[in-house]
Amino acid sequence: MSTPFIKCRGLTRTYRRGEEHITPLKKLDLDIDRGCFVALMGPSGSGKTTLLNLLAGIDSPTEGELHIGKTPVHSLSRGRLAEWRANHVGYIFQLYNLVPVLNAYENVELPLLLQPISRRERHHRVSTALEVVGIADRYKHYPRQLSGGQEQRVAIARAIVTEPDLLLCDEPTGDLDRETATTIMDLLKRLNRDEGRTIVMVTHDPATAGWADTVLHLEKGRLLEHEETTA
Repeated sequence: MSTPFIKCRGLTRTYRRGEEHITPLKKLDLDIDRGCFVALMGPSGSGKTTLLNLLAGIDSPTEGELHIGKTPVHSLSRGRLAEWRANHVGYIFQLYNLVPVLNAYENVELPLLLQPISRRERHHRVSTALEVVGIADRYKHYPRQLSGGQEQRVAIARAIVTEPDLLLCDEPTGDLDRETATTIMDLLKRLNRDEGRTIVMVTHDPATAGWADTVLHLEKGRLLEHEETTA
């Protein structure tokens, strides 16, 4: 039996708010195989974004274990966590999070500036990423000169330029019209299917979740039933 790519055991995250303790994620057990496309659904406050941030190494669990690949993410120091995240995780945000004073090429290049690679290799990777998302002809454009869908394509290019093992998406179509959202989801599906990217996506939209292979439902920090899709 193969070892899952993502393995959560008793994963818990508690925050302190004044005298109150908030626990958005409670003793979660979860396995995700390499190359899967998983959608996380649930009401606000159900723990979806908390789980995504733990998977990204943006946050650390209060209790439990999190293994991604061969890495015990839960036990990494803050410095090692940042290094691991830079090399293994791509993150796609709902509101793109592009730097307004940088053009598309420069936004995509940003994560590579943290890596010890040559300028030539950076150029090759950025150009390839922009081509993969279909926006190479807009590489000199600034965010204000792009449509929402084009901005999200740049954000996806930025997320994949480091060739990460794991692609995390937080409401990637939440700010887009339906037609543009379909185009973006088709792109993510191709990245999953053709390049074998493991994708975990948070969404409130059943139509968006339908693009995933598996839909997981969280409620009050606990995992409920899951469903397989026909995507």
